[in-house]
Amino acid sequence: MDRASRTAERVAERRAAHQLLDKPVVFDDPLALAIVGRDAALRDPSPLDPYLRAAFAARSRFAEDELGEAYRRGIRQYVVLGAGFDTFAYRNPFAGLRVFEVDHPATQAVKRARLAGAGIRIPDDVVFVPVDFATTSLADALDIRGPAFFSWLGVVPYLERDAIEATLRYVASLPAGTAIVFDYGTSPASLSLVGRIVFDRMAKRVAAAGEPWKTFFAPEELAAMLRACGFSQVENWGPAELNARYFAGRADGLRIGEMMQIAKAATG
Repeated sequence: MDRASRTAERVAERRAAHQLLDKPVVFDDPLALAIVGRDAALRDPSPLDPYLRAAFAARSRFAEDELGEAYRRGIRQYVVLGAGFDTFAYRNPFAGLRVFEVDHPATQAVKRARLAGAGIRIPDDVVFVPVDFATTSLADALDIRGPAFFSWLGVVPYLERDAIEATLRYVASLPAGTAIVFDYGTSPASLSLVGRIVFDRMAKRVAAAGEPWKTFFAPEELAAMLRACGFSQVENWGPAELNARYFAGRADGLRIGEMMQIAKAATG
């Protein structure tokens, strides 16, 4: 890939749209619109957009909620794997927290240009780490000393299983207290008829963008992999738990669909 990820751009556009269309917001990101622009945020509406906005807002909120807990436990390193157009590093409220943004260099180049165009300064505690997850080892790319908190959003389904496992083994090899949060998809065979229809539409769209989905897990299968990789604490959050945590009582009915799962794993 020699261009910025199109799926990363679409995720950023829907995060920005969430700021405009959904009240109250689940994930407050005042820089999202500055990165993508209002017109891009509202273009090409689809019947799936409310579910996608909800999913992207929920996973980002979950990751930053868990990061806050990790910071209160003393973690001072945050690694954003597949950072895309994530804006946390430019609204970071945590003093002394160093942020590593890991992504393909083409996407990073576009993001840095967008930041400059929006007048958003790159803080001194932000480190850009260029990586192609399919071909490059994190151990070779990152210089992490001590425990860290990792988020890995919107990446796992696009990778082969071996690359996923290699990344998880690296994270689990870091000092005790290290944790990772990531989202993943379950097999379409496990979905309802409506869920499979939605899956097919989304799968065709990402494949047409040149970034097809490749890997899915059952929650119990993923939990076994995480423990085999060296994690001692494993949690899974499915749609029911996430909707109860972030979308209960909404008048607009915003909620995530049945496809997304979030895993959290930590070392002992």
